[in-house]
Amino acid sequence: MPQFANYPSLKGKTVFITGGAGGIGAETVAAFAAQGARVGFIDMDRPGSEALTTRLEGDVTFEICDLRDIDAVKAAFAALAERLGPATVLVNNAARDDRHDWKDVTAEYWDDRIATNLRHMFFAIQAVAPGMIEAGGGSIINLGSNSWWEAGGGFPVYATAKAAVHGLTRTMARDLGDHRIRVNTVVPGWIMTDRQKELWATPEALEKHRNRQCLPDLVEPVYVARMVVFLASDDAAMCSANNYMVEAGSI
Repeated sequence: MPQFANYPSLKGKTVFITGGAGGIGAETVAAFAAQGARVGFIDMDRPGSEALTTRLEGDVTFEICDLRDIDAVKAAFAALAERLGPATVLVNNAARDDRHDWKDVTAEYWDDRIATNLRHMFFAIQAVAPGMIEAGGGSIINLGSNSWWEAGGGFPVYATAKAAVHGLTRTMARDLGDHRIRVNTVVPGWIMTDRQKELWATPEALEKHRNRQCLPDLVEPVYVARMVVFLASDDAAMCSANNYMVEAGSI
């Protein structure tokens, strides 16, 4: 069993996470709760959100919100801040890697996928950053993907959105850096969430993927969460505008 670090700097901190009810998001909520942080997350899945908060110990709460609705996003963060206080950590996690053929993409589908995978990240930062400025600093962690680094096919709008996350991270790291707000991208590889296992993790696909990794083990969501926790902590105080890969050396 792996033994994970405890970060005293996270105890009592307020952390907001998007897409926290399942997958990488749920592992991230659990990881911060275990650090003694005050955690508020946003998700569309009410049963999943309720089940997670029931399972976890600590100060964990949620708001139900469709992240494609920017007014609803702002209202959800305001409600969380009322209960937990302003966040000094924001984790922009929410996304959906739905497969789609480039020949079938319409303008409406393009706009919906960009809204699902990218647009809300900027507006989450816009909503939360003023509180971080007032607090004297903070940490923003955006979740990217190594799918476009690997030139993966089958989801061109998703890959475009995830590539754009890196531009968002670097420009916001510059704009917010004077306020001691750090902005970084965590870049997962193929992470073995329940969704991936149910939809795409066939024995053949897994064997092919193992052959591309330097390490022989498949990557579980907890390892992405641990990188996020590190970047939120004071241990990462001089880390900003960079990519942090969690993909077992995938090539």
